[in-house]
Amino acid sequence: MESVGTILVLLFAVVVSSVAGKVLPWAVPRPLVQIAVGAAIGLVAELRVPLDPHVFFLLFLPPLLFLDGWRIPREEAMRDRGPILELALGLVAFTVLGLGLLIHWMIPSIPQAVAFALAAVLAPTDPLAVAAVARRVPIPSRMMHILEGEALLNDASALVCFRFAVAAALTGSFVAADAALEFVWVASVGVAVGVGLAFLVSRLRGFLGRNFADDSGTLILISLLMPYGAYLIAELAGASGILAAASAGLTMNFADTVALPLAATRLRGGLVWDMIAFTANGVIFVLLGEQLPVILRRADAIVGLSGHADHWWLGVYVIAVVAGLLALRFAWVWVSLHISLFRTKALIPRGAKLRIVAATSVAGVRGAVTLAAILGLPLTLPDGSDFPARDLSIFLAVGTILVSVVGATVALPWLLKGLEMPGEDPDEAEEEAAQIAAAEAAIAAIARVEATAARSNADAGHIVEVAARVMAPYRRRVDRRAEDGEGRALARWVERLEREMRLAALRAERDEIMRRVRARELRSATARRLINALDLLETRHSGELQDGG
Repeated sequence: MESVGTILVLLFAVVVSSVAGKVLPWAVPRPLVQIAVGAAIGLVAELRVPLDPHVFFLLFLPPLLFLDGWRIPREEAMRDRGPILELALGLVAFTVLGLGLLIHWMIPSIPQAVAFALAAVLAPTDPLAVAAVARRVPIPSRMMHILEGEALLNDASALVCFRFAVAAALTGSFVAADAALEFVWVASVGVAVGVGLAFLVSRLRGFLGRNFADDSGTLILISLLMPYGAYLIAELAGASGILAAASAGLTMNFADTVALPLAATRLRGGLVWDMIAFTANGVIFVLLGEQLPVILRRADAIVGLSGHADHWWLGVYVIAVVAGLLALRFAWVWVSLHISLFRTKALIPRGAKLRIVAATSVAGVRGAVTLAAILGLPLTLPDGSDFPARDLSIFLAVGTILVSVVGATVALPWLLKGLEMPGEDPDEAEEEAAQIAAAEAAIAAIARVEATAARSNADAGHIVEVAARVMAPYRRRVDRRAEDGEGRALARWVERLEREMRLAALRAERDEIMRRVRARELRSATARRLINALDLLETRHSGELQDGG
């Protein structure tokens, strides 16, 4: 019962922090509000959540990484794969090496392996925290796509580095050649497990969707279990569960353009996943706040680990770590963007380049993955002794998260104001073209239903009237392009025919949109938005059809 009560308290804290973030008279990022609510709980209540590292790692990371991969815009990520890979792989290695050496140099009491482990968990960024921080100032779409792609891949690469660093701290040895071979193994097998499982699950969902159309609960549950299945299978095989979960999400991102479930399943599944992402991120930050009073009460012991007696040294170290992270990221982003984005024919003012680099650097906010990973540090060494500098590492990671979120809150609105990325590619034209093509497909589908009804019923006048009424909004949509670009039984039959026509039209619209996605004539992010609107209409008309008997 105590565990159940703890879970309920954490969920209630997430609700309270969400409401508080909306009613506060000034803009405060949601993660900071959640941390504050958690800290209040830690101060006034004897709620002590035992954070088993393995359970914590398994519970929170797989669904978050899977969802990032599932929802990342594919075409934009492929277009900017150069800077994304440079940030997600090169910057991670650069950060682990540079920051690890800096931490060990500043605090010699932190063993080098532990310093590299701390640097590895500080390397990944959190796009959800960035979006929360900058919700009042829109981030240029191309910058956000780069940040999303970076966050997805750097989570996996940084956590693999973290795994090796912790293993070195536990065993006391590290052989570069062996580590390289093991990295190839854990990465390749992890990706293979994620891709293979996602492929099989997409086929299974397609089969169940075709044969058991009314069982959307089963289809949604299968998708919820997938990241955990990929993670556990990969871990049992000695590979990276993190890469397995992320690659499973990416594979489902592509598979969804081929084997889509029913509209109602898509809508319900999207809502369920939104709730899980919101809850998981919220609980992580509330837990962070709940741990703060305990960490601060142990400040004397923690500062002693650094070799000093004054508490203010802890603040100095946090600021130094954040400054080191920002400097490393700024240097790498400067080189990366000059190699990729800034090599365009358009003349980009020097000031705009500097703001783009600065904004991309400051937007590297640390968040849920960093917290989940640092709390995943082992409690003890194989001989039973305490893991070295564990509390100090947690303190530095927590402090870095807080300072990076607060810093981005202050700096991003100023850096992003009126900022445009080079090569921004508005999709209004392709969206309008897709809507016109979908409308034409819908008109053709209505005409087919009209012809079928006319062959089986002599009342052609009503059929033509209903078809014209259903076609009217589609014809208006097509026409806009030219401008700028009798009794109760009969009434029920007319209503039913109208709904059938509308459903046929909506399904034809969706088929045309998905054809364009598969033909790479329409971006997946745009298609997802259009299909969501069609799903809402289809669900509504399907319900009316059932109610009408």
